[in-house]
Amino acid sequence: MNTVTPRFLTLIFFFFFISGGMLKIAKGQAPGQGAWCIAKPSTSDEELQNNIAYACTYINCKIIRPGGTCFEPQKLVNRASVVMNLYYQTYGRNYWNCDFKGSGIIAVTDPSYGDCKYSFKQ
Repeated sequence: MNTVTPRFLTLIFFFFFISGGMLKIAKGQAPGQGAWCIAKPSTSDEELQNNIAYACTYINCKIIRPGGTCFEPQKLVNRASVVMNLYYQTYGRNYWNCDFKGSGIIAVTDPSYGDCKYSFKQ
């Protein structure tokens, strides 16, 4: 078994160098599939408010303010989801940009409703 392991590692290194030495890390979704960050339904109001406050220090949150397209319905989980997604889309759509201390989840179906369109960047 010791002679197989060095050969196997040599083969792996060979393919690594043939490919140009670059390995692409998958983002956990199929090509063309969307990904949106939303708040977990079980998240407390306090956590949702903290998520809004945090995200709005980095992104423009006028979309959830009076007159914004996502102001209605006036439910905290909806507003938090909108700004959490804006943050997620703005900062690279990495799973850690949707963590929000464990209160965010990545959805693969568009959560947009009515005039409130959730941002999506390929």
